[in-house]
Amino acid sequence: MTTVVPRTADELAEALGDTATLSKIVASKDALQNFITDYAKNQARSDESIAQQVREETQKAFANCLRGDQIEGINRLNLAPDGQAVERPKYYNAKAPGAKLDKQFSDWTTYMTTVWDGAKTQEAFAARSELAKIQNAFGSTVPSDGGFLIPETLRSELLQVPMEQSLVRSRARVVPMETLMVPYPMVDSTSNATSVHGGILGYWTEEGGTLTDSSPSFGRIELQAKKLTLYSEIPNELFQDSLATLQQFMSQSYPEALAWFEDIAFIEGNGVGQPTGFLNAAAAVSVAKESGQAAATILWENIVKAYARMLPSSLARAVWVAHIDTFPELATMALSVGTGGSAVWVGNGDGAGAGAPPMTILGRPVIFTEKVSTVGTVGDINFVDFGYYLIGDRQAMQMSTSTEYKFGNDKTAMRVIERVDGTPWIKSAITPRKGSNTLSPFVKVATRA
Repeated sequence: MTTVVPRTADELAEALGDTATLSKIVASKDALQNFITDYAKNQARSDESIAQQVREETQKAFANCLRGDQIEGINRLNLAPDGQAVERPKYYNAKAPGAKLDKQFSDWTTYMTTVWDGAKTQEAFAARSELAKIQNAFGSTVPSDGGFLIPETLRSELLQVPMEQSLVRSRARVVPMETLMVPYPMVDSTSNATSVHGGILGYWTEEGGTLTDSSPSFGRIELQAKKLTLYSEIPNELFQDSLATLQQFMSQSYPEALAWFEDIAFIEGNGVGQPTGFLNAAAAVSVAKESGQAAATILWENIVKAYARMLPSSLARAVWVAHIDTFPELATMALSVGTGGSAVWVGNGDGAGAGAPPMTILGRPVIFTEKVSTVGTVGDINFVDFGYYLIGDRQAMQMSTSTEYKFGNDKTAMRVIERVDGTPWIKSAITPRKGSNTLSPFVKVATRA
């Protein structure tokens, strides 16, 4: 028998007061839910004031969405005029200082015609004034270098190449910096002989036995944003007549230059006004050359011993970083066995020299570059876990131009300033639980001279 759904409050009270009817209403979760839904529909149909209240509340909510601050939120959805979502660059950060400029400058052409010192139109002056207002709002965290803040969309485009193709940034631990100095936590670990992670002790204790305290040593690393300046001189004709070429230059050449100079600092920087490179890490260990080893050579023993100095927990993440000059030595390495021996690194394919050379040694990838030391000198081949390298990214860039500096050459001097830092995440090599050779995520082969 179907339960009659009440139409009024009195009928509802009567239904709930009748034991037989109530038992049908609460017979199951679905039965109760259907009863409540049907009663609500009856009320809406019978009482026009309820429908009117729904309409009024809907209108209020819609009006609230149309307020200025809500429109700003809708704009951040980044919709094109046809309503389709516009894909943001992968490394876009909506909280970066330059995000406030995205609505005004969606491409390099618009931005560069505005900030170009040679643009003397009223519109350019007005736009530069707005740029200055937004940059001044971040004055405490974005130092003034006489330039204009770059919109976040364009900044993240510049970083697309460094993040994906650079040697270090693409593999390191990148830390967004909301201020010019950011402290980052670390565990001050130097030995695993009696404890781990800087002093965490472990004990086996009898039931009811006394527990022993441990006091791990936590520290911090301070990332201080350093200033990297890219400078170039551009013919004024490009600003005046060939903005498409100029946009291509900014979207390709500048990102590649940014990746280049970042890598140099992250590899060999001395930490004075620039990042500290992993080759200069206090935690790095050097593998000594073999007795009687000739200058500018690489022996299989060098490779094996470098592998053995890597932190075991980092072996699945570490990569070999080698100068391209090392390739002949690596490709002809041989393992000596008595008076004979055999090659240990040969090309893929059916025979030696067939196909491309393997890009792994002992199962770990090999990255060839010209940015580390040449063959025979310390740092020519390294075994590195970049998970132990921190990059502090201020996420704010500035651009400035000058037509006066190179006035006689009819050129515009242009500079882009980035603030970034880099430093190893570990302060010293680790003494293992057993054994005398220290371990590190940064291993290099000493000079062979």
